[in-house]
Amino acid sequence: MIRRLSAGLFVVAMALAGSQASAQELFTPMYKAPYRAFTDYELGVGFSQPTGADYALEGFYGLGRGRNDFGLGVAYINRAGDFSNVSVGGNFRTRVLQSSESFPLDGALTLGVGGMFGDGPTLFTVPVGLTIGRRVVLEGSNISFVPYLMPTMIPTFGGGDSEVDFDLGLGVDVRLSPRLDVRLSGGLGDERGRGIGVALAFVH
Repeated sequence: MIRRLSAGLFVVAMALAGSQASAQELFTPMYKAPYRAFTDYELGVGFSQPTGADYALEGFYGLGRGRNDFGLGVAYINRAGDFSNVSVGGNFRTRVLQSSESFPLDGALTLGVGGMFGDGPTLFTVPVGLTIGRRVVLEGSNISFVPYLMPTMIPTFGGGDSEVDFDLGLGVDVRLSPRLDVRLSGGLGDERGRGIGVALAFVH
C-alpha cells in the first residue's frame, strides 16, 4: 500500500511539471518534504519559473536540530520588460506525524516568513503548510525518493492590499547519494506565484 501511494504521488508531481504552482516564502514555487534530507546542515541552489517571471534563481541554507529544522534563503526573480525583484525569507519545519501500521505517512508543519523587494510594490508573506509523504528506498540501491503533498495557506500583504491564497503543492525529493539531493516541485493553487521549480542540495 505504501509503495502504491508513494508511486501515485510521484506520478502526480511529475505530471505537474507542465502546470503551475503557488509560491512560498521566497515567492518561488519550492515546497518541502515532511522531513529533512540532512542531519546537520544543507546548502543548495534552485531554479524556477513563477508566473509573470522569466525565471528565478535562489540559494538556501538549512540547519537541523532534533525533529526541527530552520532555513534561510534569497532569490533573484527576473521578469519580462527588464523588471526584477529580490526576495529574502526564512522557514521552520517540525515533525508532527509519524508513520505507523494504521497511518502510512509522515507529516510536518511548516511556517515561512518572506519579503519581496524591487520593481513594483513591496510584498510580504507568511505561508503555513502541512506536508505529508513517505520515503521509499529503491531495492538494491542507495537511491531513495520522497513523494509528498503539501496543502498551504499563504497570507500575502503589501502595496496597500492583502489576500490569502490556498494551494496544494506536490513534489518529490530524490536522494542520489549520501551528500546529494535533487528536488522537483509543482502544485495547484491560486494565481499568485504559480510556476514549477527544481533544486539541488548538498547535505551533511
